[in-house]
Amino acid sequence: MSIVDALTDRAMVVLQDRPVVPLTPWLAATIAECTESGRTLQLVTPLETRLSLPLRTAAEGDTVHWVVRNGDGYYEGLTGRPLKWDGGTFVPVPEARDYAPGFTTRPTAPIGSQLNLVYRVRHDADAGLSGAVERLLQLLTGQAPAGFGTDEPLTAPWQGDAFTGSVKGRPSARMLVGGDGPRAALAMCDFRVVGAGIAEVTTVTVGYSPEDPPPLQHLPSLVGALAADRPVASMFVQLTPGRADLTTEPRWTGQTAPVALAVAGQMSGPSGIPGQQVGPQRSPLTFFPLGDGRSADGWQRHSMLMQHLQSA
Repeated sequence: MSIVDALTDRAMVVLQDRPVVPLTPWLAATIAECTESGRTLQLVTPLETRLSLPLRTAAEGDTVHWVVRNGDGYYEGLTGRPLKWDGGTFVPVPEARDYAPGFTTRPTAPIGSQLNLVYRVRHDADAGLSGAVERLLQLLTGQAPAGFGTDEPLTAPWQGDAFTGSVKGRPSARMLVGGDGPRAALAMCDFRVVGAGIAEVTTVTVGYSPEDPPPLQHLPSLVGALAADRPVASMFVQLTPGRADLTTEPRWTGQTAPVALAVAGQMSGPSGIPGQQVGPQRSPLTFFPLGDGRSADGWQRHSMLMQHLQSA
């Protein structure tokens, strides 16, 4: 078992005092240990620490808990909820009625936009698995991926065949793919054996500074170009306020909002949400715009569209 700073029957506590905490091999192994033992990994950092995107994604689940130390108090890094130590784990402060003070302090760097694209695709068992993520990163960054791996830093240089070989032979796998180019880009690829094939759900995230907004007007042509080369079942696009380097501070920076949803086939949308066909006739997608990625009204349109599609 990995050495941790505190171990109870409910939690493993790991103290990290560094500017950025990535998903290192040691932390990845510790997360796996916690999953097996039913414990929570409680990662305790000072207010000045940021998490990498892969580790922040892990902290959105039930196994990893980001605990921020600020003065004499503690709070949950992604929600601002005040916490206290109860002798076995960090728990919410029951009488707290507001965010912890540190969570509402000004971010230390300009807040731009993080463009998130989630696509789903089904592969034959003997097919290559690298094409879709490679093509999407090329479309978004103008460059081929730089490397891949299961944790950080990504040590394997990008090779499609090697990437496919790393995934196959396992019932499930998560791979990280690093982009190359002037903007930070990262893909998190989840693969799962389903019947005689392999299901892929991949999230590609690209960071944009406040002076360099994401090109949302080009999304229909981008999605169409991907579908022409690598047919996908669906793609969901969101915009999240955040740092251009894709790291996360333990501070409030804004709410994620939807931009668009594309689904396979020729579909019609509900009133007020017109669909646009993109991609080739042999594998068309219908692209539904949902908003500018900044207004919460987009979630209402998303809900309306999902109800419409499910009843169709």
